[in-house]
Amino acid sequence: MMSRSKIKDAFQFIKCLNSKKIINYTKLRLSFHISNLVHKNYHKGDAFSVSIEPTTSCNLSCSECPSGNKAFSRPTGKIDKIFFYSVIEQLKNHLVYLTLYFQGEPFLHPDFFEMVKFARKNNIYVATSTNAHFLTEKNAELTVKSGLNRLVISLDGIDSETYKIYRKGGNFNTVLQGIRNLCNAKKQMNVSHPFVILQFIVFATNEHQIDDIKRLGKELGVDEVQIKTAQIYDYENGNPLIPEYQKYSRYKKLDDGKYIIKKKIKNQCSRMWQSAVICWDGRVVPCCFDKDAVYQLGNLKNQTFSEIWKNQAYNAFRDQIIKNRKSIDICCNCTE
Repeated sequence: MMSRSKIKDAFQFIKCLNSKKIINYTKLRLSFHISNLVHKNYHKGDAFSVSIEPTTSCNLSCSECPSGNKAFSRPTGKIDKIFFYSVIEQLKNHLVYLTLYFQGEPFLHPDFFEMVKFARKNNIYVATSTNAHFLTEKNAELTVKSGLNRLVISLDGIDSETYKIYRKGGNFNTVLQGIRNLCNAKKQMNVSHPFVILQFIVFATNEHQIDDIKRLGKELGVDEVQIKTAQIYDYENGNPLIPEYQKYSRYKKLDDGKYIIKKKIKNQCSRMWQSAVICWDGRVVPCCFDKDAVYQLGNLKNQTFSEIWKNQAYNAFRDQIIKNRKSIDICCNCTE
């Protein structure tokens, strides 16, 4: 049974729909299923959801994150607010779900709240993800007032010692206080948004705390606790971060000691039919697994989104997904 907060959140999402957006989504789903049936790219409709990257900057140095490790080969920076507005203007008639996050810590962008407000004014459901180090009382209040619909907060441990193993440079108590600030702001303003998800990524270092994080989530008053498997870049020869608990591991160990992805990589991916990722500098890439923007499909600084969405490069990528997804390296560590 759905909780009251989930029902309210679902209602907020439904309010962002209209007949035109529903028809568009139907086209996307039908073309996706037809493509899978005939084993050839067939695509109709406009993007239903996108991720836009506010900034590549981050205050932490998490070991499996190119942003935290300053390991990008692509340019780093933050999105221009006016450029962001122009992108939303292009997308607003068909866009339903905006993830205002890709790499980096979104709350470090000086215009973050203004960008959320602008998207919300255009009837778009807005979500983001944060490490919660900037949820001061003031920012918690601004977060609620911005109209943000969903906020994912990363907390990979129930104590300081466990938390800082992966979230290098982070402060466990600061995160807890940030969560409390946000939940208190929601109560004071008597609103249900944003829907707060406490995300716990399972590593070997914290897998013994899965039950504890669920209890902590209840104590803090979040709307949901989400247990997530970890993406490990160098997993083939093993990695000290890979958990032993198979239920929460993307990888399994073979008899020869090597590791492989547990989930079979099928020649299909719904993301490529209905969503895209826009980097801070306008580069459009297939999905959030292309963290270094290797598969650039166009740039919004000199093309419209519609031109990119329907261009030869995008359709060739979709066709490769249908025919031989394993040949695309970013797909080989994906659970889609």
